[in-house]
Amino acid sequence: MAEKINGRLAYADLLRVFASLAVIVCHLASRQISAVAVGSQNWQVFNLYNGLARWCVPVFVMLSGMFMLDVKKGLSLTKLLFHNCLRIMVCLMFWGGVYAIAGYCTAGGRFTWTGLWRAILNALWGDTRYHLWFLYMILGLYLVTPILRAFCRGASRGDFHWFFLIAFLFASVIPTAFKLWPRGEFMPILKLWYERLDIQLVMGYVGYYVAGWYLREYTLSRLAEALIYVLGVIGATITVWGTSVLSHSAGTLVETLFSFFSPNVVCFSVAVVVLFRYVLGVSEERSRRQRLSGVAQVTFGIYLVHDLFLTALNLLGITVLSFAPVASIPLLSMLVFLCSLAVAWLIHWLPFIGRWLT
Repeated sequence: MAEKINGRLAYADLLRVFASLAVIVCHLASRQISAVAVGSQNWQVFNLYNGLARWCVPVFVMLSGMFMLDVKKGLSLTKLLFHNCLRIMVCLMFWGGVYAIAGYCTAGGRFTWTGLWRAILNALWGDTRYHLWFLYMILGLYLVTPILRAFCRGASRGDFHWFFLIAFLFASVIPTAFKLWPRGEFMPILKLWYERLDIQLVMGYVGYYVAGWYLREYTLSRLAEALIYVLGVIGATITVWGTSVLSHSAGTLVETLFSFFSPNVVCFSVAVVVLFRYVLGVSEERSRRQRLSGVAQVTFGIYLVHDLFLTALNLLGITVLSFAPVASIPLLSMLVFLCSLAVAWLIHWLPFIGRWLT
């Protein structure tokens, strides 16, 4: 039985905090990678940090699935639409407006109410800050949540395993094979079958979403846990080493193995969740976990606000190349994380609206 602190799942809170930090590491490590020569020492550092943090978004999706698909707790359609979905829409409009104003001001423009309204409309139409794509994706998962809850309620463990096998093949392995070997001998036949079968149910982030619930609900055997760790290490190695090899061959960054759906990232991400549940989340230091629980409550806000501080660093002329990247990436990531935490925490405690924005 996973321990809870103040009614919260301890290892999930720990995961949220580290996933938030990993997002910042990814964004910092990827910003200057095109500014250095492929294969150079700095490029390899950027590749290493970025590759080892690619689990962040899949883990966030699995965390959502852990709780949204919890069939032991009721979730009415009214609550789903007017609490969960509406909160995402409010965040889209608010943060879309904030980033539009920030972008306009940093470009030397002047604030106007008309401009703000246009920014809000742009956010609704899908034209907004790059990292807010996550909100559209999670909103889509929320809309199919009642159907997925019905599946989770009635599925046997074998049904889950079949679902994951199909999802892994059609959403991960085959699309990655198309990118890596576009001119392979059997690729035309494989593409024909892939297109005609047209299996959409398991595509996108649905596999991660359902996996989150499965990994929370079911206990893994020692053998399965060990196998997942081995595959996770292999996945992490392939992500970093494979990207280096492909990029060196192409003479430019090749991000195929950085994809959140590549088999290596899938294995790596699942291994991270399992590691936190069975190893890192079992500490008896309750005071430390209570502090992490407080931070975990605003990790969504940290994600939403962190790009303001990345922008501020750029305006100040501070990049990961300002000093040795091996040190600059973790130090600047921690700085951005702590600043984002402070702002998210302040917003979170605003009366009435704070918790809807973080």
